[in-house]
Amino acid sequence: MTRPDADLERRIAQARGDAPADLVLRGGRVFDLVTGAMIDGDVAICGARIAGIGAGYDGARVLDVSGLTLVPGFIDTHLHVESSLVTPHEFDRCVTPRGITTAICDPHEIANVLGTDGIRWFQDASSHLVMDLRVQLSSCVPSTDMETSGARIEADDLAPLMGHPSGIGLAEFMNYPGVVHRDPAAMAKLRLFAGGHVDGHCPQLGGRDLNAYIAAGIRTEHEATAPEEALEKLRKGMRVLIREGSVSKDLDALQPILTEATSAYLCLCTDDRNPLDIAEHGHLDYMIRRLIALGTPPLAAYRAASLSAAEAFGLKDRGLIAPGLRADIVAIDSLEGCHARLVLCAGRVADAAAFAARPALAPIGRASVKAPRVAPADFRNGGNRTLTDVIGILEGKIITAHLREEIAIVDGDKRPDPARDLLRIAVVERHGKNGNIATGFVRGFGMQAGAIASTVCHDHHNIVAVGADYADMALAANRLGEIEGGFVVARDGAVLAELPLPVAGLMSLDPFETVERRLAALRAAALSLGVVLEEPFLQLAFLALPVIPALKITDRGLVDVEKFEIVPG
Repeated sequence: MTRPDADLERRIAQARGDAPADLVLRGGRVFDLVTGAMIDGDVAICGARIAGIGAGYDGARVLDVSGLTLVPGFIDTHLHVESSLVTPHEFDRCVTPRGITTAICDPHEIANVLGTDGIRWFQDASSHLVMDLRVQLSSCVPSTDMETSGARIEADDLAPLMGHPSGIGLAEFMNYPGVVHRDPAAMAKLRLFAGGHVDGHCPQLGGRDLNAYIAAGIRTEHEATAPEEALEKLRKGMRVLIREGSVSKDLDALQPILTEATSAYLCLCTDDRNPLDIAEHGHLDYMIRRLIALGTPPLAAYRAASLSAAEAFGLKDRGLIAPGLRADIVAIDSLEGCHARLVLCAGRVADAAAFAARPALAPIGRASVKAPRVAPADFRNGGNRTLTDVIGILEGKIITAHLREEIAIVDGDKRPDPARDLLRIAVVERHGKNGNIATGFVRGFGMQAGAIASTVCHDHHNIVAVGADYADMALAANRLGEIEGGFVVARDGAVLAELPLPVAGLMSLDPFETVERRLAALRAAALSLGVVLEEPFLQLAFLALPVIPALKITDRGLVDVEKFEIVPG
């Protein structure tokens, strides 16, 4: 049942000027995302909604926005708050001042550790934030049967979570082979959400398989990494979400297809972006600046950031600065600069007082790292053939190459070879289920000594470690159990830097500024090991995600994603 609009008569009166508006923004110009025109005049706000634009208004409160351009609040159409490494409250405080007034999240990171309790925790958090955090229901926990996660969520587990005010629909359906080949569990989830919004995840899928995937009712997708892939998805009726995360950087590749003609069907998202990158570059505001700098018309960029996003996800109450819509408004210095000077979320100024007024949310998932201690010998990699499968990193992408290298067997072990950039990678099961340890090789880190270990390991979030030295790998992995999860960099028997993430081994309890500083120290420590990647920690995390081509590793072994099977030992 729809709740009656208590402000209806007041809003109409304020729109006509029969009564003073609750709030007036005076002196700015509204950027109209329908026609591309600039509209002079005040913006009158009644409660959480816009009453009127383009006229002179009196108000109980007046804010001077002279010289600024007013645009609709930005909508991040797909992200995992957990990948920001901070709690939803800190994520809100980190990105809302940059103009992000709506974020559509999939909490499947915490769900893979804690199950439906993690999703409920995000739903609870959504009711306390300044921004509007929309919580999709996680579709693939675990992402496949080739990994060990902390929980399993089926259709019957999702049904009681439906109907929450933060909900939109079913989150990214990563198990695209399950859709294409009609897996019964996948079909049950799709039927549960039939007629609602189902978000997609189908990297490099095309042809009849893509037809089959879209025919299942999946309408949005963020894994396109090349123009040809994105255009095929657009032509077949999908809304494509252009992504620019800390690892997956697809904006430059997809920018040429974002035009005024296509902008109604393209949106922006970050997927996974940490506070260090947000501080150094920005969030959706950075994406808008970058797109315009590359030649995208401002109308197309701003449409993709708000109006097109709202329409793609059925959020009919936002996306424009227009009467009757939510007062999600960003006052920016210029269309090209996109630096927020004032942000309103549902008519409320997103300032320090607004963030301080939010009720606290108790942390969840403490002591979730249940892995037994490991020894250096646990990272040996045997076998009876020298031709070896190697994960090849493609920097700026979460897809990988499937390489093969000759690696000698010495005393029953294939050793890391930093001179050839062949490092040991290992996944250690940490949920207390089976104690699995799988090892393999990876190329692309450039590491010459030491090790990095993490409990941020998509999407099962076991312990993942990469290193040139087994003793340092064991030290880093064991330290994760002591700090309740996080990131650790070790060398020569000593911990060089660490970031504890005690909330399910995924999120810090510290302010985002503290996380930013510690990430900078971690990055410097990784650099001291010889690491050449700009973002080694999330790059490492995605090497364990077995739904992204071509070669990955889980606690059950190397996974050939194109064949969707574990590589024989």
